Formats: sequence, C-alpha cells, structure tokens
Amino acid sequence: MENDYQHTIAGEFELAGIGIHSGEAVGLRARPAPEGSGITFKRTDLPGAPTVPATLDHVTGTELGTSLGVEDAHVATVEHVLAALSACEVDNVVLEANGPEVPILDGSFTPWLDALHTVGRTRQSSPATVIVVRETITSRGGCQSSYTALPHDGLRISATIDFDHSAIGRQYGDFRLDGGSFREQIASARTFGFREEAPILRERGFANGASLDNTVVLDEESVMNDRLRYPDEFLRHKVGDMVGDLALLGGRLRGHVVAERPSHRGNVALARDIREWHEKEQRRSIIDVRRIMDCLPHRYPMLLVDRVVEFEPLKRIVGLKNVTINEPFFRGHFPGHPVMPGVLVIEAMAQVGGLLLMDSVADPDRKVVYFMSLNNVKWRRPVTPGDQILFEMEVVNIRRSACKMRGRGRVDGKVVAEAEMTARIVDK
Repeated sequence: MENDYQHTIAGEFELAGIGIHSGEAVGLRARPAPEGSGITFKRTDLPGAPTVPATLDHVTGTELGTSLGVEDAHVATVEHVLAALSACEVDNVVLEANGPEVPILDGSFTPWLDALHTVGRTRQSSPATVIVVRETITSRGGCQSSYTALPHDGLRISATIDFDHSAIGRQYGDFRLDGGSFREQIASARTFGFREEAPILRERGFANGASLDNTVVLDEESVMNDRLRYPDEFLRHKVGDMVGDLALLGGRLRGHVVAERPSHRGNVALARDIREWHEKEQRRSIIDVRRIMDCLPHRYPMLLVDRVVEFEPLKRIVGLKNVTINEPFFRGHFPGHPVMPGVLVIEAMAQVGGLLLMDSVADPDRKVVYFMSLNNVKWRRPVTPGDQILFEMEVVNIRRSACKMRGRGRVDGKVVAEAEMTARIVDK
C-alpha cells in the first residue's frame, strides 16, 4: 500500500513568525530529504549550518515545549511542526531554521498542516518504520503525569488534563488519529497559558513572544481571547503536543496511549520507554521448530531444541527444550527413575549455540557447526519428565571462524547445567 512506504515532501515551503519563548523573528523552510534520513533541523544562521536530528537522543529540554540540540546548535518548540509531519506521515524532511526556535504562528498545528497539504508528498522506495505496541507499556513522567500504551491497529490517544481553573477543570477525550482525523479533531487547538504566570516566565526567558494572537490566555476567571475553537481546546492541544513529541521515536506509532496529565517531559519519557521496548522486540526473534530444522541438520530423536524465544545475532540466544516422558532415552536411562542424560542436556545446549551461529550463514544447507571443545561443564541438578529447560547462550569472543560461547540451562529459574564451548562453521 502507498502509506506502507516512506514519504518526503514533494516541494519546499517556508513559514515565518515569532518564537513564543525567544520573542525573536524566526523562519523555517522545509525541503525534501532522501529516504532513511529522517527529520532533521538545520540551523542556517550558525556557522557551518549544523544539523540537529529530531530524535529522542537529541532532546535537551522539555519545559514549556520540547527542545533539541547538538553541541551549540539548538532548536526550541519543535512539537507543532513534528506533530503535523507525523499526522501527514512524512518520514524524511530537512527543516532549515534561521533562529533558535520554530515560529509559533497562530499557536496551533493548522498552518503546518496547510503548508504540507499544499506541497504534497512523494512516495519513496523503502518501507516506512512502524512501531507497533504489542503489549502493555507503562510510563511515568514526573510526579503527576502517567501513561499506558496498549495494542491498537492505528494511533489512538485517550487523555485527561486537570487544571485548577474554572475555564478548564478536569477534561477527558478519546481520539482516533487515523487518516484526516488529526486535522478535524486536533489541528486548530492552540497553546495556552495563564496571565498571572507571564511576568515570572519572562524573567526566566520564556513566553517573550506570547500574545493573544498565538496563545489562549486565561486570567483569574475566564479566557481573555474572543472565543475557544473547541470547548475542550486545552485538552486537544495537549494531545497534539503528544503526537509531536512521540514523533521523536523516528517511526510511525501504532498503539493506544492513555495519558493522565500529559506533559512534554512525560511524553518524552513515554517515547523512551516505547523505544526501549521496541528495540528489545527487534532483538527478539521467535523461531519455531520449522525454522530450527532449516538451520540444524539434526532430526528426531536427536533434534533437542523446540523453540527459540530470544535472539541477538552473534551475541545471545535463548532456546527451550520441553522434556516429555515419551523421549526415547527414558526407556533405557534410569527407567525406574527417569533422568535426562547429562550429555544430552549439553547436546541440547550446543544445538541452541549452533543456531546462534547458523542464523548468520547465507547458505545453511552447505554448512554445519562442529563443536571443537567443551570446558567447565557442570551438572547442577537432574532433569526429569515435565521439565522445560531454558538454555541461554552468549558469545564470549569470535576469532576468525571460531566462536567461544558460554551457556546455562535452567529449569524453573534454577541452573541444571552450564558449560563453555568453542564451535566452528565448516563446509559439509
């Protein structure tokens, strides 16, 4: 499908205005970028025009907005343009900033969406990076913010905010942000602030460009602007900020985020927790017996690995063996008191280690793993019918074609065997 691929913008556009915190006149020009390059800010006003990738690793601040930086190059208030890019599923773009902050424009996401729709998108040839939440992820972003990410086939955000002000109070909304729904439900919502906080914020270098033209301002009792664009505009803007901050994941998020009192700090913390989970998922390769038989030459009754549950290429592997009373060796090995032969426990461990090596071989039909040495072999406790042995093998070092590994087998968390072994991949 069209949207399964990466996209960049089909042309250039530029928007200019004032920075809501710096108060400086600033502009941002967007240019197409090659596939795989991601979203990158470029400070064209600084010597050498340094670049700042829009990723979690480059977040430098989350107070009253999200800031990115690399060394002396910084860009503040990036969340609105990132939210619009995310809503349009634009993966690669260069954003040239001629100042330290993205212009606030009218305080909403709409000007960025309008500009993106005007220039359009161009499909690229590589698949888009999609981050799919497949289990519950919880996160806390300070003493008030809390988040839960759940599986969902699109992007859905359910959020609650709570402010001690009569015009806001406690607000809740549930938004499915697929297709054009971001524009309909979120885009027009503006940033907001409280008049009584303005002097203190300006002393600290914030809100120097804030005005009724770009901010919903609340006095002690009511909204000072002519009207709100939504009855719950405050909540919807917070949701839009979440979309922008979560774009720092560097991929398209698919999941249901439930947020209590979201903040920029909390959004970034959630994104980091999702990224940590996603990276672990990418390392984990679930390999069943059919894939195992493609890599190992063994067959029943000598195929002693049932499943691989974790896998990091040439680093670590975890496989399991289900031990049943029907195993052929139980007929003659302590038949009155069935115990799995210790040498077969080590053989099963070695087969798991062999999978760690063979998965990197381009043509496994023509290769085989031979084990050259066993050291420090220890059997800690017997393995009996009904046990499930979990073997964890890790690479100690690789020199030329030889690989040294260290392994342990556990049943119910208790070590039953351990060994060090050296193996080599050779031609059959």
